[in-house]
Amino acid sequence: MRERRDQLQHPQYQKPELLATGANQVWSWDITKLLGPVKWTYFYLYVILDIFSRYVVGWMVAPRESAELAQRLIAETSSKQNITPGQLTIHADRGTSMTSKPVALLLADLGITKTHSRPHVSDDNPYSESQFKTLKYRPEFPERFGSIEDARGFCQEFMRWYNTEHHHTGIGLLTPETVHYGRAEAVIEERQRVLSAAYEQRPERFGRRHPRAPELPEAVWINPPVKTAAAKGGEQV
Repeated sequence: MRERRDQLQHPQYQKPELLATGANQVWSWDITKLLGPVKWTYFYLYVILDIFSRYVVGWMVAPRESAELAQRLIAETSSKQNITPGQLTIHADRGTSMTSKPVALLLADLGITKTHSRPHVSDDNPYSESQFKTLKYRPEFPERFGSIEDARGFCQEFMRWYNTEHHHTGIGLLTPETVHYGRAEAVIEERQRVLSAAYEQRPERFGRRHPRAPELPEAVWINPPVKTAAAKGGEQV
């Protein structure tokens, strides 16, 4: 009886602790359902997100969830971003496509490290979940999509807005594109020049305190170690 009880114990999954200090170091990817034109019909939105810049590096709307489609998207996105072996870690939850053998073999061939969330832990993949929430809470997000072409058109416009116009609070109110392609420092310097000029003209409007432009976090974590959770310059999620 004792041996049978031991066999029923679930394996212990290690908490993923991932650090990114720049773009194309850690990606997060996930799949969400979009409601189709009638009940029980769905389209599937695949999104690959850079956790440091919040830039959507790759996405796709498909009629089904498939390991082969995920494999193709990851391969094309890695090529587009010029990923080299040993450069990147890709994080995902434990969905069937994420843990599939074709995806695992592809990542091994590309020299990409893969990590997975713990089972039944919702906050091990926070960046993808947050991005999906931004998508679905947009005022123009429809209750249902009339066709897969409608879903693709909507997502194309959303991803363009998200990458190029959305000023993200987690990255110093910069756009993901600005951070991902290394233009953040120049934008922050220009903001500071404008703020300093305004302060010189009307210091009383700032409470006599010199204004500072929001800065870009130096590091971004998924599950930071306890000793670094409050480290200066790092962002805890």
